[in-house]
Amino acid sequence: MTGVPPDDAPDDAPGDPPDDHDPIARAVLQSAADAIIAVDRRGRVTVWNPAAERMFGWPAAAMLGRVPPLVPHELKAEHNAVQERLLTRRSGEGGRISIATRRFHRDGRLVDVRIDTALLKDAAGGHLGWVGVYHPVREDEAVQHHMAERARLVRRLNDIVADLNTELDLATVLDRITAALIELTGADAAGFVRIEGDRLRLVSLAGLPERMRGTVAELRPSLVGELLRTGKTVKLAGGERLLGDLVWSELPGLHTVALGLSYLQNRPYGALYALFSGRRVGHVELELLELLAGHAGVAVGNAVAYAEVVRQRAHERAVIDSSADGIAVLDPGGRVCQWNPAAHLLTGVPSGEALGRRLPFDPPEPGRMRTLEYAPGVWLNVLAAEIEETGELVVDFRDVSEAKALEGAKDLFLATTSHELRTPITVVQGFAATLVGRWDEMADDARRDAVATIAERASSLGRLVEHLLLGSRAGAEEPRVAIEPFDLARVLEGVVAGFRSLSALHRVELDVEPGLPAARGDAMATDIVLGQLLENAFKYSPDGGAVRVRARAEGDGLVVTVEDEGIGIAPGDHERVFERFVQGEAGDRRRFGGVGLGLYIVKRLTEAQGGAVTALPAGPEGGPGTVMRLALGRAERRAPDGAGRRPVHDRPVTRG
Repeated sequence: MTGVPPDDAPDDAPGDPPDDHDPIARAVLQSAADAIIAVDRRGRVTVWNPAAERMFGWPAAAMLGRVPPLVPHELKAEHNAVQERLLTRRSGEGGRISIATRRFHRDGRLVDVRIDTALLKDAAGGHLGWVGVYHPVREDEAVQHHMAERARLVRRLNDIVADLNTELDLATVLDRITAALIELTGADAAGFVRIEGDRLRLVSLAGLPERMRGTVAELRPSLVGELLRTGKTVKLAGGERLLGDLVWSELPGLHTVALGLSYLQNRPYGALYALFSGRRVGHVELELLELLAGHAGVAVGNAVAYAEVVRQRAHERAVIDSSADGIAVLDPGGRVCQWNPAAHLLTGVPSGEALGRRLPFDPPEPGRMRTLEYAPGVWLNVLAAEIEETGELVVDFRDVSEAKALEGAKDLFLATTSHELRTPITVVQGFAATLVGRWDEMADDARRDAVATIAERASSLGRLVEHLLLGSRAGAEEPRVAIEPFDLARVLEGVVAGFRSLSALHRVELDVEPGLPAARGDAMATDIVLGQLLENAFKYSPDGGAVRVRARAEGDGLVVTVEDEGIGIAPGDHERVFERFVQGEAGDRRRFGGVGLGLYIVKRLTEAQGGAVTALPAGPEGGPGTVMRLALGRAERRAPDGAGRRPVHDRPVTRG
């Protein structure tokens, strides 16, 4: 018969009404003036009588075994709430729920109906499904009042949701949600629990002791865990035994708990609880709870997204502020809207002056890099990148002045080295070729002079190569020196003795304080240092003169000075002469030769021993001549081989 499954319907179609094969029951369904629709536990139609066909337009054959497309989307929460309420009703509370609502007709229009819904049970009391009797709505005062109250609640819910969506602080959003739940449902208390892995945490509450905030419970045995396993979004729970095991039991007289799930990015984020200790719960309260829980997920998502944006911006700001590179962000108009501390340090322009103005230099095209001289001796590498979404330009710049200076020094080194090597090699090649080609024609004195010249130039080449090797090692890593007591006086005697025979124009004077203590450092490194200082004194005293070497104890250390009567060092160069590839600018630098490594090596070897070396003018007003001052540490005891040495005090000595 129409609207009733046939006698050979499969066994897995639960929900057939009692006495399904009774002809009288079939006749009642067929002749009923009201639409009668029964569904199983999955919502599939098991009964669809002729009045249902007339009311909604679908024939029974099209509906049996299907979920009927009757419920508008905005009323699904109400529909679910009614079914859930019937499942959780206790005996004595009535077996049906009546609501005034709307349902779809087949032609798409909405039909105003009143639905009386009841549970379908088998003989043993098992749940088979639900049956609804649909009546056309009469425009009486009760219906009007119901619809007006429903409209009021919907308007209030919309206001609450709009208010929630404007709030971006997560804690405030959750507190407003719980307060709104009490206002809408009349619950005695409310709370929001967040799902944290396999645990729940109470993060918001209203109507409950504040000390409960932060309470933690296991997820699986909780009501939230049960709700998740059912696949539904709303649940009612009651009974003293069940409620007595919950943290909510602190609410006196608690008899019913309603909860709805909130989702964030399609994943369960938490659950909204409504707790009732006074009034009874109806389907309207469940519907409002389900709707508010759904909107809570949206509001929470907004707050979480905002918090993440704030966190990311704070992280980006920290990265920008801590960067050693100068970073500026320009708006589409080319004006600075961000200026980090490194930009201030590199340009000298503080943030207050930079913001809202153009860059103090022209940026390159996006994706390009350029090197520019920002100020005399200050070079910047500048890179620009465009943010396509905003039209902003990010400009990154770093100080490459040292690299630029090193590049210049490297060019100077190559040019100087080429010159320094070419001259002695040319001389050696020329005299060697002369000896080979004219040996028999040359007198003994001429041959001897040629060989002496070759030896002298070879010696110059050797010193140049030695300087290059020492300079390379000193620049690549810390020079290796031994720190131990040594006899500084003996080292001085040996170095001075070696230089006295090198020049007929210079005389070397050595003055060592009697009883000079032992020095602390490396005797070999100090020998190299002193030799270079004397060589420089000779080199920059082209007209000869006295070179005075003095040694004395001073404080807790020893001081050696090497003073010449030469051309001196130009003002401002007394520190620069110790840099690599740098020579003093006094006079013609090419006049004296060299690659500018000697004093660099002196400084590195001295500092490796814990000492210091400085260059000073010879006179108080910076007249001709230079004083090189070498400071070394004093050993705790005198070197063994210095015991009993007589004081060293030389008179001026000249070669020859």
